Amino acid sequence: MQANGLQIIGENFNATRRVKATSPRIIEEDGRAALKYIGLDGQEAYLDVTSVYPEDKSQRRKTQITHIAQAMRIKDMEYLNWIVMAQARAGATIIDVCIDEIAIDPAERHDWMKWIIPLVQQMTDLPLAIDSSDPQTIEAGLSVYDRDHSRPAINSVNLEEGRGDLIPMAAKHNALLFANASGRESMPNNAEERVENLNQIMAMMDAENIPVTDRYLDPLAFPVGAGGDFSKHYLDAVAMIRKEYPEVHIFGGHSNTSFGLPQRKVINEAFCILSVIAGCDTLMIDPVLNSPEVFNRFHLANEALMGRDEMCMNYITAHR
Repeated sequence: MQANGLQIIGENFNATRRVKATSPRIIEEDGRAALKYIGLDGQEAYLDVTSVYPEDKSQRRKTQITHIAQAMRIKDMEYLNWIVMAQARAGATIIDVCIDEIAIDPAERHDWMKWIIPLVQQMTDLPLAIDSSDPQTIEAGLSVYDRDHSRPAINSVNLEEGRGDLIPMAAKHNALLFANASGRESMPNNAEERVENLNQIMAMMDAENIPVTDRYLDPLAFPVGAGGDFSKHYLDAVAMIRKEYPEVHIFGGHSNTSFGLPQRKVINEAFCILSVIAGCDTLMIDPVLNSPEVFNRFHLANEALMGRDEMCMNYITAHR
C-alpha cells in the first residue's frame, strides 16, 4: 500500500472485458486475427483471437471479443503479464482478479481460479482481490493463495443470499474484505438505502471480529447516463459513511459512472476527485487510463487544505 496516499484497485484483470470485433486494434492477415497492443517494452505485440473472431463478416458488427478470457484459454502469458504489470507500473496497489465469464460450469471455473492466482502472484507481489459472483470460486482462489507474497482480498460481500458466507471466509483466511451496498433483493435507490445496507454488513463483520481497517465499503456507483442523481447518491453515501466510520476504507467502481458516455476518462477523473472530497481513500479504476498520480496529488493537497494533515507533513514528505 502507498503510505499517506490513496489505495488504487486495478480493475483490468476481468474476463468480462471486451473489445469490438470491428475495432481498428483487430488485425486480419492470412486468415488469422489478432488484437494489437503496446507491450511493456514499448513495442507492438499481438494476442491471437482467431478462434473467437467471426469468419462471417456480417457477424462482426455484433461480436465482442473477451480478450482476457481468450488470453487465458490460449495461455498467452505475455498478454496476461501485460494486463497485470501495466496496472502495477501505473500505480495500482491492489489487483482485482475476476474470471467468472471464462466458464459456466462451477467446477471448471474453480479450476481456472486455482490456475490463475498462482500465475498472477508470480508476476507481482501486490495484494490480489479475488473477485467472483460465486463464493466457492473465491474459496478456490484463497486455497492456492501464497501469503508470503501478500495478503489476499475478497471482492465482495453484500446482503444477497449466500454472500454472507464470505465474512467467516475472510476471518478464516485473514483476508481484506470488500463489501458493497447491494440489498437482499434489489439495488439501493438512494444514499440512505446504501448506508443502511452497509450498516447491516458492518454489524455482520463485527460479529466475526473483522478488523475495521480490513474493511472496504463500496456504496455502489451507477452510470450517470442512466440517472442524473446516481452519482450524487453515491457521493452522499460516501460522506455519510466516512462520518460514521472514520477508520474504514471507502471505495467504489469509479469507472462505472461513465459507462455509455464519450470521453470516459474526463468523467472518471471528475468523479474520482469528487469521491476523494466526499471521503474515499480508495479508488477502483483502470489505472492505465486514469493515472493514479493525479488523484494521489489531489488527495495529499486536499488533506493538507482541510486540516487533516498536521503541519502539512505528509504533503511535504511526498514532494521532497
